[in-house]
Amino acid sequence: MALQQFFYDEQIRRFLLQVTRVFSNFQVEYGRDADTNAKTLYRVPVRYGDASRQAATIMQQNSANSLPSTPLITFHVTNLNYARDRIQEPYFVEKQNVRQRYWDTDSESYETTQGTAFTIEKLMPVPYDLEINVDIWTSNTNQKLQILEQILTLFNPGLEIQSTDNFIDWTSLSVMYLEQVTWSSRSIPQGTDDPIDIATLRFIMPIWISPPAKVKKLGVVQKIIASVFDASGDYTDAIYDNDLLMGTRQKFTPFNYQTLLLGNQLQVLEPSAVVLNDQGVEVPTAPPSNLMWHTVIDLYGSMRNGISQVRLDNPYDDSIIVGTVAYHPTDDRFLLFTVDTDTIPQNTLNAVNAIVDPQRKGPGTTAGLPAASAGQRYLFITNSTGSATGNAEAWRGTDGSPLVANANDIVEYDGTRWNVIFDSSNISSVQYVTNLTTSVQYRWAGGEWLKSYEGLYPEGEWSLVL
Repeated sequence: MALQQFFYDEQIRRFLLQVTRVFSNFQVEYGRDADTNAKTLYRVPVRYGDASRQAATIMQQNSANSLPSTPLITFHVTNLNYARDRIQEPYFVEKQNVRQRYWDTDSESYETTQGTAFTIEKLMPVPYDLEINVDIWTSNTNQKLQILEQILTLFNPGLEIQSTDNFIDWTSLSVMYLEQVTWSSRSIPQGTDDPIDIATLRFIMPIWISPPAKVKKLGVVQKIIASVFDASGDYTDAIYDNDLLMGTRQKFTPFNYQTLLLGNQLQVLEPSAVVLNDQGVEVPTAPPSNLMWHTVIDLYGSMRNGISQVRLDNPYDDSIIVGTVAYHPTDDRFLLFTVDTDTIPQNTLNAVNAIVDPQRKGPGTTAGLPAASAGQRYLFITNSTGSATGNAEAWRGTDGSPLVANANDIVEYDGTRWNVIFDSSNISSVQYVTNLTTSVQYRWAGGEWLKSYEGLYPEGEWSLVL
């Protein structure tokens, strides 16, 4: 016959360790200090010892002529009985799916994304009643009264304990019931031979002993094929045509709600709160919308402040901007949005020191900006610097050369003169840059600079992760 596979999880031992902790912090008073009148307290030690020769040798300090010092608390197991009254279906198998947050080994911290997932299969544990005797060793009645008064008030009728912090292990919870108190181990007449008295407390603990669980790692679904036929009824091309099956997807938003991100506040809007400007671009008005976020979120569940997310689809690439959300403390029309900086688009241009109107500010203390130094970069808005014949004097180089730059250009100082390093009139591709003064990122949209991810997100381009 094959040998039983070995396992040992220290389940009973963990319960005994908790018993040790229950009785570990009791004290007795040994009088008062003559000068300060402060109490002199002695912490009562706790030891585990069963009825074995080894335990007895330790208790007597390896000498037959030595007695344990007092006060002292010891405990030992007296019985471990099968609890037939707590029997449950012995062949029941409980299955649980557990998902962990992703653990970054470099930063040694948990990320907001999902990590490893497991399926755990657990057999029904076996019920037992653990009986424990706790002995209180004292040299006088006053010591006994002090210790018992502290202990007995805890058990009314019992004291709950927990053997482990594993949140899926319901068997880790138990309770200690005080069943009996034996006041003294001495008989009357007591004589003068043994000054040590022992009071015994008998406890019962209903515990569970669990067999090993089966842990399996969940796989990841890479692709779901909803249909294996194309429009002409051909399944061969449909299976291998990835664009047909997964390349195009549609998203639907209930009630066609849209969301507007301004600063760190998200507002949910009905379609009527959005208008078209003269370029045919959808832009929000200053919407007097009274649509409350609770109205939307309660349709799908409940939100956890600082944990639930809003995800915004970047219309210029395939990235998703993610941020945690929380209800506004005073206005239910808004959610407070805290962006995950790792999801913000990467800068394509070096950061600028500031965004300025070159006709109103220039380098130098009298012109409103710091004195020109090599490497300084500015983004121009509203106005240009003029032309080669009529140029803003503050932007001339040390050699007298003029700066000819338009609104939306970026200029850089090389130590002698200012140069245009981003010519807005010749660049139509999407570019990103950060303003160092405000730490706000901007996006070049081909005609103007806009905040990179702030703005209006219509239906189908945003989602809630509760």
